[in-house]
Amino acid sequence: MKRRLLVVAVIALAGAGRAAELVKPGYWEATDKILSPVESTKVERRCITPADVSKFMMGPSNHIYACTYPEQSAANGVIDFKGRCVDKKGHVVQIGGHGTYTATTLNLTADVAFTLFGLPIAARASTTAHRIGDVCPPPDK
Repeated sequence: MKRRLLVVAVIALAGAGRAAELVKPGYWEATDKILSPVESTKVERRCITPADVSKFMMGPSNHIYACTYPEQSAANGVIDFKGRCVDKKGHVVQIGGHGTYTATTLNLTADVAFTLFGLPIAARASTTAHRIGDVCPPPDK
């Protein structure tokens, strides 16, 4: 469960800004890292279609977490965001972050706070992503 709560940081890291203005659709590679309290790294390649750009940048909610970012801005290559994610059991994760972007890159760091068994936990996570192509490979069969 602790690991799952930390993973929300990485998921939410991609969250901030108005996506259509920020990154180009295409084939992207993202390196997601949990920097503290326990380090881990995940590298993922994914196709970002024009319809997916917003989800990619806005901290996609998945089947575990629903995230909202009431405070967010993206302008002149700088992203700032603050919000929270809630899982189906009502566990809340507070998140705030800062980063930079271009049409083909995204670099974010976020600080996350939650409680686990009544203890406050602080975590830090980062995402570094870059566009690796205009065309996505065909889906696996």
